[in-house]
Amino acid sequence: MARPCKCRRVKCRPDALYFKPRAVPLSMLEEVVLAIDELEAIRLADLEGLYQEEAAGKMMISRQTFGNIIARAHKKVAEALVNSKALKIEGGAVEPGKSNKKGEQI
Repeated sequence: MARPCKCRRVKCRPDALYFKPRAVPLSMLEEVVLAIDELEAIRLADLEGLYQEEAAGKMMISRQTFGNIIARAHKKVAEALVNSKALKIEGGAVEPGKSNKKGEQI
């Protein structure tokens, strides 16, 4: 039996939950589901430019777990882009990040 998934701390809450190719009705597209923790991993590693060890600390997970999450996320985004699929952002075992008095995530 698989071990239950621990909650991951995320700061990112997307405004848009779907991305799709232009001029193609959503009903005609296959979709790829990107979990919120996978989006957070992309934000930390690719947008913020953090190393895996630091990004994992911000999400309160191990570096190995972060590496697994970011690899899944990159594969899903690539699949959506290369194969013209819709990208749906939802789900995942996440909890909102806490902030200190300066508004920085701790």
